[in-house]
Amino acid sequence: MRRRQMHMSREAQDALLEALQQLRAELKAPTGFPVHVLEAAEAAKADVRLPDKDATHLPLFTIDPPTSKDLDQAMFLERRPGGGYRVHYAIADVAAFVKAGSPLDAEAHDRIETLYFPDLKVPLHPPSISEGPASLLPDQVVPALLWQHDLDADGNVTDSTVSRAKVRSRAKLDYQRVQQDIDAGTAEEPVALLREIGKLREAVEAARGGVSVNLPDQEVTLKEGSFRLSYVAALPVEGWNEQISLMTGMAAARIMLDSGTGILRTQKEQTDENVIRRVRAIAKRLDIDWKPGVAYAALVNSLDPADQKHMAFLSEATAMLLKAEYTTFRDGQIPEHTVHAAIAAPYTYCTAPLRRLIDRYTGELCVAACAGRTPPNWVLDALYCLPCDMARGKGKTADRRAVDLAEAAVLKNRVGEVFDGTITNTDTEDDRPKEGTVHLAEPAVMGRITSGAELDLGASVRAKLTRADPLFSGRHKILFNTV
Repeated sequence: MRRRQMHMSREAQDALLEALQQLRAELKAPTGFPVHVLEAAEAAKADVRLPDKDATHLPLFTIDPPTSKDLDQAMFLERRPGGGYRVHYAIADVAAFVKAGSPLDAEAHDRIETLYFPDLKVPLHPPSISEGPASLLPDQVVPALLWQHDLDADGNVTDSTVSRAKVRSRAKLDYQRVQQDIDAGTAEEPVALLREIGKLREAVEAARGGVSVNLPDQEVTLKEGSFRLSYVAALPVEGWNEQISLMTGMAAARIMLDSGTGILRTQKEQTDENVIRRVRAIAKRLDIDWKPGVAYAALVNSLDPADQKHMAFLSEATAMLLKAEYTTFRDGQIPEHTVHAAIAAPYTYCTAPLRRLIDRYTGELCVAACAGRTPPNWVLDALYCLPCDMARGKGKTADRRAVDLAEAAVLKNRVGEVFDGTITNTDTEDDRPKEGTVHLAEPAVMGRITSGAELDLGASVRAKLTRADPLFSGRHKILFNTV
């Protein structure tokens, strides 16, 4: 994992803390729960009923960041007699605690999703539930939605089903240690199989035309009282783990489509010829060989973000991906469009109910469909309201704005300095762009840059910092000029 960190001065940290408080106020992000909601959480814990189905014999394990306590997923992987694989995938059963119409339910519909800030998080549910008896923490028996996926030897899913069960995770693992153990050949087989299955699923994804844009993320952390800003490249194990979640989301979408009632995460393909021509022109300008007949997904999956021209293309080429939407249907009225273009298959969210509102509903729909039952009324009553509810979610905004503030804080006392960077984005309206985005190698910052001449996408530049202020009220808290 590549990490390049820049420590902030005390003045910059104080400015960042103030700016984060202002951001939470602007987003109306509550930092605590009302008393009546906390009381409802305690009552829900006391009233929860474990499912009759007992799957506590499965030696499930979780893989999450070391400090995480709200654990949505646990898995156990095994080989099937005669070939292929079986994936047991437990998802936290939030509906066992959060009843429709309860104060917990109303609060969740207000919050929509967990918000993450560098100094704290604003959880969807009270931590007494989400970091306690609803979480798949090790050595506690909890209710779960237990998926079982059967795969053939090539990683294709041959059967998927889900039902309620009581489960017990045996181990809380973290990504870095799992990667080390797999690489060293010391991981136990259920863990080692994650690489084997994950790579097969990545090949299946590539074959169906799925798109994976693996750009390094900017990460802001607070450790020992100090904020740090880093570029973080995902470990391979994170991609393999994500494949299990994607597989489950696709299986859930197929189950709902077969049942005739559900809610999908859909995305249409880009059909605007002007956009397509522009993206192809960018590839040519960056000397990326996009041969005729090669699909966009195949090209993207072949690129290396470590190459600055590839990184620039990947940053710009997201224009080929339209905004994803929620599509609901019921009573067999299947919508015309059911596919998520980037995934190249029908898909839904269903694996993070502790952190995202909609997953509680999609999980319930799948359990009902697999049992041959009509979904509960509380699910059907909310079905057509959920897209509007989810549209009020502020998670992406909080993530993006928090990083912007951290960037400005890191550079607050360095106005006038010159940095090396790469132009990774340019304004689309101008045939000769003079503004865009510069990606600094050190520190981990991406900021607005202006130039007296045309900006060359993918080019190396010398960028002079002219503004860095997390408390600046305008749009661009960081501004560079080319030298």
